[in-house]
Amino acid sequence: MGFVSKDTVSKRVKHLIKLFGKFLCFLHVTDTYICSPALGYGPSMLPTLSLTGDLVLWEKISPRFGKVNKGDIVSVRPPENPKESLTKRILGMEGDNVTYLVDPQNSEECRTITVPKGHIWIQGDNIYNSYDSRQFGPVPYCLIQSKVFCRIWPISSFGSLGQKVQ
Repeated sequence: MGFVSKDTVSKRVKHLIKLFGKFLCFLHVTDTYICSPALGYGPSMLPTLSLTGDLVLWEKISPRFGKVNKGDIVSVRPPENPKESLTKRILGMEGDNVTYLVDPQNSEECRTITVPKGHIWIQGDNIYNSYDSRQFGPVPYCLIQSKVFCRIWPISSFGSLGQKVQ
């Protein structure tokens, strides 16, 4: 049997600690600036996202450069409560005229708004149970956190969520 010096063991441990530290830094940078998994759930995005939750990948680069489009599903901070995060679909970009039902459960009253420069109009796919731009108005681009890249769970629904615009 060979003898392993304390010096060799110490070097290996230091190497493993450095390697683990680099890995953690890589994960942090990836999660913060590039892409991260998140659970999308709740009634507002039915039937696109399930009530119990779908695991989706959020891509964070495009929104930083204003590269979002009508039909994209995005994560935003609502203007009136920036600590909260909402998952909604973009229905209007700056300059678009958006006609929406004010209170779809109780009336058929419609309003039309022109989305201001530097803003988007978001709504849940399930308009009967969604807290969105109909309540708080257009959302500034700077409050877009990320957009859905793809669904990764359940595996039977793996893939792109597409761009559905009503």
